[in-house]
Amino acid sequence: MTQYILLIHGNAKTEPTSLDWDQFFAAAGRSGLFEGGSAIGRREVLGDISSAQSSDHLVGFMRFDAVDKQTLLDLLQSHPVVLHGGSVELCEMPES
Repeated sequence: MTQYILLIHGNAKTEPTSLDWDQFFAAAGRSGLFEGGSAIGRREVLGDISSAQSSDHLVGFMRFDAVDKQTLLDLLQSHPVVLHGGSVELCEMPES
């Protein structure tokens, strides 16, 4: 089983509706892959802020566990941000 974190970009061209989100969360729940997530609120940069790049374009994250990455990629085609012309970024978590 591989763990993934999905970074949600705030670049949708149109605003996803609550129905879009409800349908996606229902499909994600039925898939058995979804492990949770959250919107991202106010942030603080610590350390060397002169070399930090802004992450303000990231508005949320979701966690997934999948044996078959393609199944997860197929599910994410129906993500509301993707459907509304925006982007999400799927990151594989290293095994610990």
